[in-house]
Amino acid sequence: MQYKPLGNTDIKVSEFALGCWPFAGGKVWGPQDDDVSISTVHAALDKGITFFDTAEGYNDDSHSEAVLGRALAGRRSESVIATKISAAHLVPELIEETCEASLERLQTDYIDLYQIHWPNHDVAIEDSLAALLKLRDSGKIRSVGVCNFGVQDLSDVLVSADIVTDQLPYNLLWRPIEVEILPKCVENNVGIICYSPLAQGLLTGRYGSPDDVPDGLSRSRLFSNDRPLASHGEAGCENETFEAISKVIKTAEFLGEHPAKVALAWVRSRAGITSLLVGARSPDELDLNIPAFEYILPIGIADQLSETTDPVKTKLGSNADMWSGDNRMR
Repeated sequence: MQYKPLGNTDIKVSEFALGCWPFAGGKVWGPQDDDVSISTVHAALDKGITFFDTAEGYNDDSHSEAVLGRALAGRRSESVIATKISAAHLVPELIEETCEASLERLQTDYIDLYQIHWPNHDVAIEDSLAALLKLRDSGKIRSVGVCNFGVQDLSDVLVSADIVTDQLPYNLLWRPIEVEILPKCVENNVGIICYSPLAQGLLTGRYGSPDDVPDGLSRSRLFSNDRPLASHGEAGCENETFEAISKVIKTAEFLGEHPAKVALAWVRSRAGITSLLVGARSPDELDLNIPAFEYILPIGIADQLSETTDPVKTKLGSNADMWSGDNRMR
């Protein structure tokens, strides 16, 4: 397992970050046994995975933060916890009590990386940051990050604080951040934490056609707005997406590797990447993904894969918002 620093801090995190949203179960993820989630965290630690990402908003059948807190009881010193404050709680007078609630659920007295989950354009970012920096100065958080921040919001926040990470969707099929956001992050030493590095399972080869994809996953801008849960108002790029998937699978077959392994290795090869969030729901799923973090693509293959998905990149443009045609990442 490789480890990288969070921005300019001395906090080192594993390149494999365990995404803990599935621990909430519920309508997005389906039933999830808390004991299995806890076993998954223990297995991750045993295999050198130290970075765990959750959020106050991941609350359905179970609360992800609370499950993670139970899992890390007695092993907190081995872990780096990233959690998120929701946009509605960025009002300065709510920030400390929101953080305290997360600390209690996580059963810890400090959070390593406290992230703004989405921008709140109704609150002055400098006021929110002032409250967050007070938490950092008091030792309740060790660093501040953001999620889903585009170039303008990232520029605004960098005026007031050192931001160590921006958590963004990035994978072979979802490359809009390459247009503006990724270069801005690299320029300012803001590490990128990638969510959805397998395009919500599309890059595993699990689905043969758009109609095979569950409604909860086919709501992204890769799919037609006619899909039952889609609300982005766009035509999508289903043909381009599944043609690209087919080519990625053929490349993986040529290499004798699983397409998921190849797709994760491609993301790892990109500049500016700190960690990839993988939402493993069991120790077995964890084991399926670990080999991808030990694998390096042969020379030339990363460029070939990029060329394969260029038509999808062109169709999506610079809007990095996976679900809304009205870009919330300004």
